[in-house]
Amino acid sequence: MSEDPATEQLAGVYDPRNILPPAGMDSVWHYRIKWQKGAGVDKPSLEKIISTHPYLLLTVETWPAAGSNDNVLKAMLDGNYDENIQSLGAVLSRSGQETFVRWNPDMEVPVHQYPWQYQSPELYIRAFNYFAARLKKLAPNTRLVWAPAGYPGDSEYWPGGEEVDAVSITFDSPSELAAGSDSLLHLSNLDVLQRKLHRMRFMDKPVLILSANAAIHQAAMKEMVAEAAKNITVYNTTIYAERNFNTKTQLPARHHLLIGVFDPRQQLIAEPEIRVEHVFTDWGAIQRGEFEHKFNEVMQRHHDIIVTMEPWKDTSGQTDTAVLRNTVQGKYDREIARLYATLAKGKQQVYLRWAHEMEIPIHRYAWQSQDPVEYINSYRYFAKFNAPRTGNIHYVWGPAGDRGSADWYPGDDVVDYISIAIYGLPDKNITDPHQQESFQDIFRRKNYRMRFLNKPLFITEFGVKGSEDFQDKWLADAAKTILQNRHIFGICYFNLYDNPKAWGDIKAPDWSISKNSLKKFTDLLQ
Repeated sequence: MSEDPATEQLAGVYDPRNILPPAGMDSVWHYRIKWQKGAGVDKPSLEKIISTHPYLLLTVETWPAAGSNDNVLKAMLDGNYDENIQSLGAVLSRSGQETFVRWNPDMEVPVHQYPWQYQSPELYIRAFNYFAARLKKLAPNTRLVWAPAGYPGDSEYWPGGEEVDAVSITFDSPSELAAGSDSLLHLSNLDVLQRKLHRMRFMDKPVLILSANAAIHQAAMKEMVAEAAKNITVYNTTIYAERNFNTKTQLPARHHLLIGVFDPRQQLIAEPEIRVEHVFTDWGAIQRGEFEHKFNEVMQRHHDIIVTMEPWKDTSGQTDTAVLRNTVQGKYDREIARLYATLAKGKQQVYLRWAHEMEIPIHRYAWQSQDPVEYINSYRYFAKFNAPRTGNIHYVWGPAGDRGSADWYPGDDVVDYISIAIYGLPDKNITDPHQQESFQDIFRRKNYRMRFLNKPLFITEFGVKGSEDFQDKWLADAAKTILQNRHIFGICYFNLYDNPKAWGDIKAPDWSISKNSLKKFTDLLQ
C-alpha cells in the first residue's frame, strides 16, 4: 500500500441543499491510497495522516498484484481486498472524525488509465457497493463519495443513493486529459463546470469539485460555483424540477405492439401488419408544403404517423448552425405553427420527435455536439409551442441511445415515449455483415442507459444489412428481445439505405428487407 498527497485538490463544493457541514470544507486535504492485491495496509502511516489532517478526503484505488492482469472489480467482489477494508475501517472508526472516501475514480472515462476503466457499469456498481457497505459498517462516520470525472456517460455507473453521501467531479483529471475530450477544448471553465454539474442532476447529492489544474484557485472556483448555481436556478422549474424526473415508478407494460416502417419507396407500407409510417421533415419541406402533402397521404392510408422534425435545411439552402438557440428565440415560429396546423387536421395518432440523435458527438446534424441545456430548451419550446392541437399528439424524445444520452433528457412533462436507434453495424469501418451486433446486445446496452427515465420505448429506427438469410436470423433475435421487454410499445423498421454522405468512401448500408422477411418477423411477434 502507498499513501501520497493527491494531485487533485478540493477546489469547491456545490451543495444547494446544504447537506455538508460548511466548516472545514475549505481546508480538506486529499490523499490517494493505492491498494495492490495481496499487500496489506500500513496502519501507522494511515493513522498519522488522519491525525495530522482533521478534514480529510481519501481516494482508495485497487490495483492488481504486480505483473498480474486480474480484474480488480471482480477481485473486490471475491473478497480479495476484505483485509484492506477491515484495516481502513478500524483506523477510521478509532479516529472518530468524519472522513470522505472516494473509490476507484474516473470509472466512466473510456481510456486505460486505471485498471477499473473500460469495465461494465453493472460490475463497477456491484463492486462499489460491496466496498461501501463493508466500510460503512466498520466506520459509520465515513462519508462515501462516488467519483466520476464528470465525463459523458458517467450516469451509467451511478451505484444508487443508498451508500453514496456525496459525488465528486474533477477538472483536468488525468483520465479526461488522456481521452483528449474535444468537447472541452473550446469551452470556458464555467461552461465545463456547468456541463459537469448538469450531468449530476439525477443524483441529488452534494458535489465535491476537485481540480488537478493549479491555475484554478479556490477563490476562482467559488465564484464559478456561485455563477453556475445561479444559472441552474433559472431552470429550477423545468430542466432541474424534481417532478420532471420520476425515477421510481414502474415502467408501463404494453397491451398491443405498434409495427411500422420508414418506407419512402413504398415497398412495405401496404402490408397488413403495418400500422404506422415514419416521415422525416425539415423547415424547407414545411415551407414548400411538401410535408403537408406527405402527411395527408399517410392519413389517407389510415396509418398512424411518426414525424421526425429535423430543424435544418430551409428554403435558403443555408444550414443554421445556431438552430437550437434561434428556435427558442422565435426564428422558426411560422414553420412550427404551420407544422402543428397540419398535424391538427389528422385523425390518426401522431408520434412527434424533435431533433433526434442529439447526443452523438459528431456534426452530421446542426443540433449535435451542442450544449445539453440549449437542446433541452429548444425541445421544450417546440413541445409547449402555443398552437391549436388535438389530443392525438404524443411526444417522442429520440436519442440514438449512445453514452451520455440522459444528459439531453428534456423532462417527464414533455416526453411520452423514448426512442432509440438499433442498427446492426456498430462502426462504419465494418463492411462484413456478419460482424454486426445482435439486436439484443445493442438493445441491452442502450436500454440500460435509459434506466433513470421511466417512459415506454418506441424504437422508431432499426435495421440490418446483409443477405436475406442473415437478416431473418437477426430479426428473429430482435423479435425475441421485443417480446421479452414489454415496455417497448412500438417498433419502426428503416426500409431504405442510409444517407451516403454520412459514410464517406464506404458504400452506405442498405437496410431494406423483403416482404417475406417482414412477414416472418411480424409472425414471430404475434
